[in-house]
This record gives sequence, C-alpha cells and structure tokens, in this order.
Amino acid sequence: MTLHKLRFIYKYQSGFTLIEMLMVVTLVGLMSLGVTAAIRQLLIINSRSSNHMIAVRQVQQVGKEVSKDALQAQILTLGENSGFPLTLTWDEWGTNVTHEVIYTLGDMPSGELKKLQRSYTIGGEAQGTAPHFVAEYIDDTIDPVTGEPKTNCDWDDVNEILIFTVTATVGGQSETRVYEIEPRPD
Repeated sequence: MTLHKLRFIYKYQSGFTLIEMLMVVTLVGLMSLGVTAAIRQLLIINSRSSNHMIAVRQVQQVGKEVSKDALQAQILTLGENSGFPLTLTWDEWGTNVTHEVIYTLGDMPSGELKKLQRSYTIGGEAQGTAPHFVAEYIDDTIDPVTGEPKTNCDWDDVNEILIFTVTATVGGQSETRVYEIEPRPD
C-alpha cells in the first residue's frame, strides 16, 4: 500500500514549464543588470569625487605655500611666462639676511600637467632639497573664455596685491582658486 501511494504522488506532480523557467531566468537577469548598473554608477561617482578632492587639496596647498611666502615678501618679481618663475625676496627683520623663494612650473611625466616647485635660499644657501614639489596636477593651459593661462601670477599696481590663480585638474575634475595676497610693506 505504501508503494502505491508513492507512485500516486509522483504520478500527478508536475514541474515548471519551459516558459516559466525562461521568465524566471529573464527576471533574474534584469535584476542583476540593474544591480550592476547601480554599482557601476556608484564607482564612477566615487572616482569623480575622489579626483575632485585631490584637485581641491592641490590648489589649497599651493595657496597655503605661496601666501605664506608672499606675505613676507618685500620684493616680488614675476617672470615672462604667466608670471613664472615667481621670485619672492625679503630681509629678515633686524638683520641683513636675505630670504629668497622661487616658484616654477615643472613638467609631470604625462607632459600635459605641471608640478609647482619651490626653491628656498637663506643668505644664498639652499634650504632643504631644492627644488621641492609643492603640488601636482597644475593646469597651465589657456582658458578658452578668458584667453589667460589657467594658472598664473599677476601684480595689481593699483591695489598693490599679488593675484595668484591656480587650477588643478585630476581625472577630468578641475578646481580653480584665486588668491589675492598683499605683501608686507617695506
């Protein structure tokens, strides 16, 4: 009797049809595609955000270093190429010891972007490793709107301030800051 009941159970049971299985596979595929697209979008957003933060840090570092030196400078000398090399010179208070800082733009390995380099001398003797890099990813290409280099130095004779514009570009994400620095009086 037990054997007969088992056959009866198996005899009338049916499985999934081919159409039902295809529908399930299609639905799972669509859900996987949606999840994959969402993860890809998150990775792209994360990469862009990270690149933008690197660019922000680079322009902040440039602003910090140049401002620190320019605030002490008694003599500012701008170069012919977008204001570079930028030379800042001052005498130490109460002494005749001369400090000189020179900022230049050097090529990065890619050749497209630049590194801002800083050389520092006290009394004609180099301090630390000269030059050392202040920031990377500096963009000195010509801005199509203004016709000016994206990174440049200029002296405002009327207000007697150094206007320092710096742009950093990392992975297509750019950040530009303009620093207006009033050097100390003579």
